[in-house]
Amino acid sequence: MATSTRSGDVLAGRYRLIDLLSESGGGRFWRAHDGILERFVALHVISQDDARAHELVEAARTSARVLDPRILRVLDAEEEDGRCFVVNEWGTGISLDILVTHDGPLAPRNAAWLVADVADALARAHAAGVTHGRLNPENVLIDRYGAVRIIGMCVDAALHGLSPGDVQGDLEDLGGLLHCALTATWPGPSGSIVPAAPRENDTTLSPRQVVAGVPQPLDMLWRELDQRAGAPAPSRRRRRGSDHPDVSSAASIAAELVAFVGDPTGMPEQLARAVPPINELRPVWLPALADPLPHDASRDDIPVVPPASPGTGAAADPEAGTEAGSEEPVGPEAGIGPEAGIGPEPEPPTDPDPDEPPIPLVTELPTEAGMPVFGEEDVTWLRTRSTPPPPPPPFEEPPERPLFAPDPPGGVRRPRLPPVPSGEAPGAPAPGGFWPWDTGTGPDDGGSTDNLEKVPGRSWLRLAMAVALAVLLLVAIAIAFNLGRGRTALGGDPEETPTTEETSLARAAVIDDLTLDDLDPLGDGEEDPGSLPNLVDGDARTTWSTQTYYDNQLGPPPGLKTGVGLVIDVGEVRSVDSVTVRMVDEGSMDPNQVSLYAVPGTTAPTGAPTGAPVATRTGGGILTLAATDPVQARYLVLWWTALPEVDGDFRAEVAEVVVRGE
Repeated sequence: MATSTRSGDVLAGRYRLIDLLSESGGGRFWRAHDGILERFVALHVISQDDARAHELVEAARTSARVLDPRILRVLDAEEEDGRCFVVNEWGTGISLDILVTHDGPLAPRNAAWLVADVADALARAHAAGVTHGRLNPENVLIDRYGAVRIIGMCVDAALHGLSPGDVQGDLEDLGGLLHCALTATWPGPSGSIVPAAPRENDTTLSPRQVVAGVPQPLDMLWRELDQRAGAPAPSRRRRRGSDHPDVSSAASIAAELVAFVGDPTGMPEQLARAVPPINELRPVWLPALADPLPHDASRDDIPVVPPASPGTGAAADPEAGTEAGSEEPVGPEAGIGPEAGIGPEPEPPTDPDPDEPPIPLVTELPTEAGMPVFGEEDVTWLRTRSTPPPPPPPFEEPPERPLFAPDPPGGVRRPRLPPVPSGEAPGAPAPGGFWPWDTGTGPDDGGSTDNLEKVPGRSWLRLAMAVALAVLLLVAIAIAFNLGRGRTALGGDPEETPTTEETSLARAAVIDDLTLDDLDPLGDGEEDPGSLPNLVDGDARTTWSTQTYYDNQLGPPPGLKTGVGLVIDVGEVRSVDSVTVRMVDEGSMDPNQVSLYAVPGTTAPTGAPTGAPVATRTGGGILTLAATDPVQARYLVLWWTALPEVDGDFRAEVAEVVVRGE
């Protein structure tokens, strides 16, 4: 029997193949339609002679034992007509491999929530004695509501000729999914379109080494899974201590990830918003068309010529088969007419009614002669004009326009006399020059301008401008006089009392020989120790910065930590007035951005500062944290509780730190 499949084939009398989605290893993956239940299904087809056929059916039966809404179910499995096929539930959404390759890694909380949901579904499958066997990013689907769907439970491993997996293999794949969601790279042995995770000395780099800012709990969880994968089976047991999370089962991994996420309210919606709108079907709306109107024959613009009559002088020549005055054949020779089987029999010509006006000749025909014109009752024929049309009217040249103005009477232009000064007689010759446009044709007024109309309001405008200039001059003189006497521009007394901060900074000296250390008691213990000397080198171009954090990682719960800071050692117990911090970022920052704490005693602090701060400042640029009264301390702590946003993440960068005191 034929084992080939093509679109339109119907399997088992109910599954019609629609779209071929993929084809590899002698197997085909189809989108099909169930004709009985009227729904779409996913269908895997291989030849019945294939060595994987029996294992494929057994894997389908095993997968059917798991009932979880996050696992796409096996609906049917059958062998017929030389083909073996398995029918799965159809799921919509975007797979993890397409998501990370298209949009990059997920946010830490979104990645933790996604893998926690997959781990919880696998925990139910493991409780039923079922393992996935090949849990790669292609088999994890996220729909538009943020819900997770697992594809190919047991079946995908059988299609790739793999033996049934075990629980430890699924746990290793969970670690690979966490690495993929955090870094957009795939460390697992299974094939995937996601780029392979970077390796160094035959060891896969952890997520924190690949992408900066990965939270330490997630990085530690992956490291624990990776170490268990490389360890022999007898030594795979949970390590004691809070630094080693429990990864002994899928349920414990889900619990560790949910503990990191914290409050799960709104996490599915947040994961759905992280999915880009790709591969979505959008409706196409065509413009509505108006209904066609009924045909109105009276609006036709095709001229109709009635049959020729003896009175028109257009006799037909039966031998030539043409109309008189026409060069085109009509009738049967032209393939048109009653003899050719087209149109009804023409009526015999009748004498025209002498009372009716004669039918005018057609001046212009829109088509060739011999074309039939179908009327309501008969058929008429177009014919050419017997006489040529009249020529168009001749083109009339426009009137010639003169290039120069006409000469004045007498052919001599008279000079225009300038205005006659008072005391001189009209008609006196001008001292020189004339108006070339004066042709002398108008009334000769002797060049007088006494009759010219004056522009209204011009005198008042000049007076207003003069007054405004005088007022501006007086104001400028008053301001200069007040400033010269040491007063303000308006004549008030200047503020002479300096502020407390200005007085403190004026009398305080800069304390040298500072020793700095970074303070990260809630993280891995350090931020950027190698750049600490840049804070006291006097060069604003060299900086020190904290690590890069994502949203909800720094601040009150559910943040990862409450803050990070710097420890300043002034050498001995001294009187400290202020600490100036030169920030690199000039933008605005979150409230309570940086606080100054004075540590009592002579022991360096190792934990987060407690108690009330000496001073707190927000903002960017140069921040001066001045105490109301000088404090006696050896160790000072600069503690950041909010960081400025940099390229969508959060990081503080400091150029210089200056301490003033006695």
